[in-house]
Amino acid sequence: MLAKAVFLGGFAVAAGLTPARADDNDYPTEARADYVFGCMAANGQTREALTKCACSIDAIAAILPYDKYVQASTILGMRQGIGQRANEFRSTKMFDDQVAELRRAQAEAEIRCYRQTGR
Repeated sequence: MLAKAVFLGGFAVAAGLTPARADDNDYPTEARADYVFGCMAANGQTREALTKCACSIDAIAAILPYDKYVQASTILGMRQGIGQRANEFRSTKMFDDQVAELRRAQAEAEIRCYRQTGR
């Protein structure tokens, strides 16, 4: 029985179906909670939304180091402004690359957490 559980657990890890553990990365609990609150506000205040949103930040955290997450989130926030400063954040390739990394992590999180059948 234990061998079967170990085998299935190893298969799930290899398939990328298990969520990241909280100690696998450097995301503070407050940042995770903030993400989940915002995600739930956008996706409904349901238990299912909580599960999917928590899975999503875990998946993002497994892919993208926290400092890169903060940088990309800051760039996205600055791009929403108006004026010369906001334009600098919109027109700099380095910033585009940082945001693209976050977008790739978000896309992977969506696949892992929102599009899986049987979840």
